[in-house]
Amino acid sequence: MRAIQDLSERVIANVERVIVGKRPVIELAVVALLCEGHVLIEDVPGVGKTMLARALAASLGCTFRRLQFTPDLLPSDVTGVSVFNQKTGEFEFRPGPIFTHILLADEINRATPRTQSALLECMAERQVSVEGQPRPLPRPFLVLATQNPIEYEGTFPLPEAQLDRFLLRLRIGYPSFDDERQMTLNLQHRHPIETLGPVADGAEVLRLQEQVTAVAVEDSVRDYIITLVRATRDHPDVALGASPRGTLALLRSSQALAAMAGRAYVLPDDVKRLAPFVLAHRLLLKPDAQLRGRTAEDVVQSVVERVPVPVAPR
Repeated sequence: MRAIQDLSERVIANVERVIVGKRPVIELAVVALLCEGHVLIEDVPGVGKTMLARALAASLGCTFRRLQFTPDLLPSDVTGVSVFNQKTGEFEFRPGPIFTHILLADEINRATPRTQSALLECMAERQVSVEGQPRPLPRPFLVLATQNPIEYEGTFPLPEAQLDRFLLRLRIGYPSFDDERQMTLNLQHRHPIETLGPVADGAEVLRLQEQVTAVAVEDSVRDYIITLVRATRDHPDVALGASPRGTLALLRSSQALAAMAGRAYVLPDDVKRLAPFVLAHRLLLKPDAQLRGRTAEDVVQSVVERVPVPVAPR
């Protein structure tokens, strides 16, 4: 697992030149990359969501596209469209912005459900079907979608099927005083993103993505993951618990986190650290729980505290 640890350290250190003081967030973005997963970033404007995506793409030498989601955005604006060529007498496919390695879907909840659903096949199957013809997307492929938790006017909440496609939900948060001061020093001359070069490539990422699945998961840890997810379905504050896709997401992300730490096996601590980011956005709380001020993160935390942690055999 040394190769995965080495790659993650290089990428994280490179991105930290742009995103100051947010190493845990960067680590989780790399986890998603190694799992071939996607990330939903829910935070206020100006905290570095776009910069995180750009810095990650630059660190990998991958292509990057930013797509601003608006109410008038059409599905074809995302996936592409076939146009008739009068010279050749044939239809030619013009690929949309989805044909990139890293896509920033900015303010995804401002698009209509019809356009949001255009991402479903792309995120799950890594291909686009236009007029019945499947077209594979470049690999590695990572969607970083953002939404503003404050502005609700003119937004369309993401449906459960769409939320379930995201491996992780993250919040970047405001920087500390010292980190914000360092940001002002970094911007005295040129923006750090302009000098950011690749420290890895897409082929290396694809190779290491396959190695993540080789990380060992003991039966007791596997059962622990399943028990955690099933506990969300039986929780009194939850109307809709995490699906089996959530179980698989927690398993795979735990393998990636273990590999990034240089281990060939998953520890319960890996699972506990990732559970809030993997499971919370998959839960639908009951109205009375929301009125009491309960959050999905509160529910996941209570589940983690209640479910017994497996003990390593002596």
